[in-house]
Amino acid sequence: MRRKIPSTSALVSFESAARHESFTKAAQELSLTQSAICRQIASLEDFLGVELFKRSRRGVKITDAGLSYSRRVALQLDAVERDTLSIMGQQGSSVIELAVVPTFGTQWLLPRLKDFQMRHPEVTLNLTNRTRPFLFADTDFDAAIYFGDADWPGTRAYRLMSENPMPVCAPAFLNGQDRLDAEQIALLPLLQQTTRPYAWRQWFNDCQVQVPRDMTGPRYELFSMLAQAAIHEMGVALIPPFLIQRELEEGRLVIANSHALTSLKAYHLMIPERKTATVSLQTFGNWLVEQAQRFKLPHDKA
Repeated sequence: MRRKIPSTSALVSFESAARHESFTKAAQELSLTQSAICRQIASLEDFLGVELFKRSRRGVKITDAGLSYSRRVALQLDAVERDTLSIMGQQGSSVIELAVVPTFGTQWLLPRLKDFQMRHPEVTLNLTNRTRPFLFADTDFDAAIYFGDADWPGTRAYRLMSENPMPVCAPAFLNGQDRLDAEQIALLPLLQQTTRPYAWRQWFNDCQVQVPRDMTGPRYELFSMLAQAAIHEMGVALIPPFLIQRELEEGRLVIANSHALTSLKAYHLMIPERKTATVSLQTFGNWLVEQAQRFKLPHDKA
C-alpha cells in the first residue's frame, strides 16, 4: 500500500520556514531560491489541503495548523537525522541498544565499559535508562539489565549479582559511634525506595525487630536519589554498597549497620529469545557475566 506521505524536500523546506517564519531565511539556510521554497510549501499545502502560512506584502505568518504540524514534523526529521548519522557512523560495526536500570548503569557498568571497548572495538553499546520491564517487540532495545526474579516472557536471563543493601547514612547520624543497632536505626527517618517498598520491613524482620513505621518515610525511585537524600542528612537508606563506593570512600556516607538484606532477586541481563544467537550480544553477554563473576560481594548468595 502506498504511504500518504509528502515529499521529504517539501517537509524540510516547511520545517525551516516555520522555524524562521520566513521563506527568505529558509532559502538562505537550505541554499535554495525563495521561489523554490514557495513552490515546495505550496505543494505541501495542496497535498494536505490545509493552509500553513498566511501571506501578505509584509511577509508570511504561520497559521495555528501550520505551527502544530511544524512541531510534529521537526520531531520526525530530528529522529530521521539521528538514525541517519547513527548508521553512517557504524561503518560495519555492530550496535547494541541496551536498556539499563539507572544507578547500576552509571555506578557499576559504565566504569567497566572501557575494558569492553578495548577488547571489542567493533561493537558499539548505547545505554538508555529503564527502571521496569517492557515489551521488546515495542522498542528498539536489543537487551536489558534489570533487577528482579528473571520472570520476563520471551527472554533468556543471565544472572549477574545480588543487591545485598545495607543501612547507610551521613556520618553525623552515628553521633560518634562505630555503628547503630536496629533499634537505633528504627528511630531515624527511613528513606524508602519506590521499587523496593518492603525493603525496610524485610531488613528489620531479619534483625528480629518489629517497627510499626517501617514503611513510612519519603520515597525515591532511584538509588542515586536515596544516596543524595542520605548525604544531606534526610534519613537512613538501604543501598547496596557497590553502588555508592565513591561516597563511602570519600566519607560522605557511612555504613550504619553491616547486616545486609538478602534476596532471591538479582540483577540480570535479559536478551530476547530471537536474538540470543546474535554474535555481538553473545560477546557482550559473555563479557558482562565475566565482569560480574570477578566482582565478589561479601554477602552474595549466588
